[in-house]
Amino acid sequence: MAKLKTGRHTSAIKEARKAKKRTARNSSIKSKIRTSIKKVEESVKGNDIKVASERLATAFSQWDKAAKKNIVHHKAASNQKARLSKLVAGMKK
Repeated sequence: MAKLKTGRHTSAIKEARKAKKRTARNSSIKSKIRTSIKKVEESVKGNDIKVASERLATAFSQWDKAAKKNIVHHKAASNQKARLSKLVAGMKK
């Protein structure tokens, strides 16, 4: 592609398009993570250990996938997983 007459480079325009797509994808993944966290906390409040542990496994999977794709930092994912597992472990006592 050639340079546009307005002085903008086509590579910058393409990068802007790519960034828009990536932002949309990342925000949807982050939204799913937040929803799974709320579901775990909700089941903890309801004192349902079986459901809480199932939802915890789902949340762990989503955090790991997001960390693997660099959507969230791997240490942030680790901290959140520890916090959620602490909640669920507190129910068992």
